[in-house]
Amino acid sequence: MSLSTLARLAGVGKATLSGLENGTRNPTLETLYAVTAQLGVPLTAVLSGPAAEPTVRGAAVSATLLEVFDDADATYELYRMRVAPGPGQLSPAHQPGVTEHVTVFAGVLRAGPADAPLTAAAGGHLRWTSDVPHVYAAVGAEEVAASLLLRYPHR
Repeated sequence: MSLSTLARLAGVGKATLSGLENGTRNPTLETLYAVTAQLGVPLTAVLSGPAAEPTVRGAAVSATLLEVFDDADATYELYRMRVAPGPGQLSPAHQPGVTEHVTVFAGVLRAGPADAPLTAAAGGHLRWTSDVPHVYAAVGAEEVAASLLLRYPHR
């Protein structure tokens, strides 16, 4: 796939994509998910080697990769996630069949498909198919602490 085609499909500028490819840009979580969805790969496929604390950030979400699991049917990415109070975050659609599973430990989270978000408080769990644009927002003034498990089915 050409750089121009990927940029157009992901809705990302060609210069931004070129900078990502050359390691001269620091992308947001939203940009990384837009690109990986078009490539049909998990987020961890485009992250550089292991870091002491591999954290990616978006408009409201900060997610630290804890582990990647593979089995015959899918790849799983487990993150520690924080959602800051204030404006939420709109994340682009992932490739078909990807699901997200969030367990909330503190705060109240509104997340899920942009047209029908779900809400969970501490101790609650949310699950949705994330092959559509989806949102994350803290409800109220408290930061949300949660775990996020993404399941990428193998093609």
